[in-house]
Amino acid sequence: MATHNHDHSHDDHQHDELDFNTNEEQEEKVWKTYLPAIISFIFLVAGIVMEQLEMAFFQNPLRVIWYLVAYMYVGLPVNIQAFKEIKKGNVFSEFFLMTIATFGAFAIGEYSEGVAVMLFYSVGELFQHASVDKAKKNIKALLDIRPDEVTVLRNQVATVVNSHTVAIGEIIQIKPGEKVGLDGILRSPTASFNTAALTGESKPDTKNAQEQVLAGMINLNTVCEIQVTSKFEDSKLSKILVMIQDATARKSKTQQFISKFAKIYTPIVVALAILIAFAPALWYTPYVFSEWLYRALVFLVISCPCALVISVPLGYFGGIGLASKNGILFKGGNFLDVMTQIDTVVMDKTGTLTKGVFEVQKIHSPTQSEAELLQFAVALEQHSTHPIATAIVAYGQPSTPLETTDVEEIAGHGLKGIVAGKTVLAGNSKLLDKFQIAYPSEVNNIVESIVVLAIDNTYAGYITVADEIKEDALSAIEKLHQMGIKTVMLSGDKSTIVAQVSQQLGIDEAYGNLLPEDKVKHVETLKNQGRKIAFIGDGINDAPVLAFADAGIAMGGLGSDAAIETADIVIQNDQPSKIPTAIKIGKKTRQIVYQNITLAFGVKILVLALGATGNATLWEAVFADVGVALIAILNAVRIQRSKID
Repeated sequence: MATHNHDHSHDDHQHDELDFNTNEEQEEKVWKTYLPAIISFIFLVAGIVMEQLEMAFFQNPLRVIWYLVAYMYVGLPVNIQAFKEIKKGNVFSEFFLMTIATFGAFAIGEYSEGVAVMLFYSVGELFQHASVDKAKKNIKALLDIRPDEVTVLRNQVATVVNSHTVAIGEIIQIKPGEKVGLDGILRSPTASFNTAALTGESKPDTKNAQEQVLAGMINLNTVCEIQVTSKFEDSKLSKILVMIQDATARKSKTQQFISKFAKIYTPIVVALAILIAFAPALWYTPYVFSEWLYRALVFLVISCPCALVISVPLGYFGGIGLASKNGILFKGGNFLDVMTQIDTVVMDKTGTLTKGVFEVQKIHSPTQSEAELLQFAVALEQHSTHPIATAIVAYGQPSTPLETTDVEEIAGHGLKGIVAGKTVLAGNSKLLDKFQIAYPSEVNNIVESIVVLAIDNTYAGYITVADEIKEDALSAIEKLHQMGIKTVMLSGDKSTIVAQVSQQLGIDEAYGNLLPEDKVKHVETLKNQGRKIAFIGDGINDAPVLAFADAGIAMGGLGSDAAIETADIVIQNDQPSKIPTAIKIGKKTRQIVYQNITLAFGVKILVLALGATGNATLWEAVFADVGVALIAILNAVRIQRSKID
């Protein structure tokens, strides 16, 4: 039953995520972990049976030795930990409470109860470890998409080695369909990668020589070589893993309160227990010391704040685990709390509500069919890497491309070339101005991005291309409105496009043509109105406002380093519908944490009163302490099984 009092004893437990033990090793470890409690339980039950049957041979000193053996298996580690804590100056730890309560029970001859208290305490500890490990496994399964082995080129020979052993500067080879194991820069002229696992972005990302490639990406079509730039544990993916582990150390206000409360509460309880043991001598006759000492021990065991100091952090841990199952990374339990208070969600547009992927919207030509105009456009645009060109080429597939020669790119304007023997221009209206070709004025009034075409020095039509709204954007906004949350969109894009998107999605307020500092000003205005704000963005330009909001949420797992670093919450798969989910998970976590606090206080106050008046035995004390802690732990674990619609 780990508490604030022995966080340090879990240092080895904190970063064991990066261990790669085999299943056999882990199973063996689990077996060894439970063995002492099993042996102690067998001894305890056998001892109680022999006492009940009043077996003649089961007398002192054999009885004492028997129970001491049962006690040692589970009690010694706790006694040693109590001693270590006292040496550090932390006298009133739960280990100390358990040690004096069980030593006292032995002192007054209540051997079986002394063993039972320590045994149940240890079982509670094991329960907690198991549930924390389960939460960690959930998190690890979601995030650990790094291959353990990579193919390294050493002396021109391809060797498969463990990813941990590859040094910076070495060359690794990635075959089509393989996952990249380490961050690096591309040595091959070009290669395409599926980055969906990292960014949620389904379209292939084509990289050229010297561009950065990240661990977790999947190579799509050709064998490529990558020069490693960071060690396995320093890859961005590993950092996100560590970020999640560190999240469990960032305490929420409720956790901090419970920790502080326990530090004040425990010494008071010890003082009261001493009073219960000795004070009655002043007015009770006959005063039986062993009877009052027993009451004091019952009081001590009941009052141990285990259930609180365990179940509260475990509740937040469960919340973080549930969120990670849903593709949402909370950087700390405190942000689960913050999400329950949010009343305004402010969003960026491109990459947050829209895909950041352009699609052809409309083809218009006064002189020829749409299909013909598209064919001319595809013939030229296939020679460009611009996102708009890519969108037109994708839209025009799979028609046979026309014969194209003499293609030249005119920077900032577009493309010019000979297509099927005709001179074709494709680009913005400035390109037609440059070649003094007349075109209708409506071209300049179109909201979307536009590609204008001219064939043989005559205006031939235009193709509009727009960023597509994400499939779940509308339902995300609707869910937020159902929760009574105000929605605001802030974007650097053209005001006409921003107005159009906000109208389609039913967003309460929308502002376009904004610089990063303008976004901060808007959020500041909202904060001055007393609103609690979550800001969702994905780019480097969103970092200042992400830091300024009450909860900064970054879109797209590894979209922009700056955004990820600054954000409090990261949405792995780019879906806006995860925003209401994050709020629901925050509320669910708070609900379970509050249930645990109420349960623990309620039962403790009741049994403390019974214990002080002599109406509760150590067995009831064990239930009030360990039983309540176990119920609270199981309740906290329930979070991880919750279904969030």
